[in-house]
Amino acid sequence: LSTGRTEGIEKYFEVIGELLDRGFAVLAQEWRGQGLSHRELDDRLKGHAAGFQSFIDDYRSILSHCEARLPKPWIAVGHSMGGCLTLLALARGEAPRFAGCVLSAPMLGVRLPPFARTLVKLNLMFGRSGAYARPPAADPYVEAFDGNVLTHDRARFERWRAQIAANRDLALSSPTWGWLDFALVATDYLAAPGALRTVTIPVVIVSAEQDKLVRDDAQKSMAAALPDGRFVSVAGAEHEILMETDDKRAVFWTEFDQLADRVAPRAA
Repeated sequence: LSTGRTEGIEKYFEVIGELLDRGFAVLAQEWRGQGLSHRELDDRLKGHAAGFQSFIDDYRSILSHCEARLPKPWIAVGHSMGGCLTLLALARGEAPRFAGCVLSAPMLGVRLPPFARTLVKLNLMFGRSGAYARPPAADPYVEAFDGNVLTHDRARFERWRAQIAANRDLALSSPTWGWLDFALVATDYLAAPGALRTVTIPVVIVSAEQDKLVRDDAQKSMAAALPDGRFVSVAGAEHEILMETDDKRAVFWTEFDQLADRVAPRAA
């Protein structure tokens, strides 16, 4: 279970419980640079990355380290940035470990203005990889529910904010130019012709209809490019499907259960 950008493992305790209730052992991991994991820059609030290979190496190391303790078959689950990196790992050699994959609003295309690529290149050229690409919030530890673009569920939204208030090291602010470069390079890699041909396991992409952060057209295109891909849109959902209201979350769990019944059927 792989978290999205800005997210720590702690945010997913409800999801982990739901997987445990289904009879699964769960390996949850957050990516370097967020949560309580190692941060790439001295300023903990900067969401930074230097390419995608270090993320893939981390993912492979975690799987190898825990492999003996994880009963098979395995199902990969990833949200947003975690969905992008999970699919990248599968495309770069990890697919044979898994029986299936379900992705929540994966970052397969980022909603950016048309001139963003030029700005990224210019800022990297002038050594500004670690600078904020957009101004950070005045108070990164406080965020109002009203007007948020993540979820319609106030209780789940405020629960994560309360976790950050309890431990400020969980907080992450705006991305850097280096992070934007990583996001563009990673999504371009996956969009290249033939990039997903070796990912022959079933992959379900669960998309948020009202997503204002990542592009559903890119998700639909990559679902079609996968040998055994499926695209499902959750009506009315904002970006964080697993943190949405119960009716919207239910669509994700229906898709997960159908795939699980296919690749990891319960014993009679």
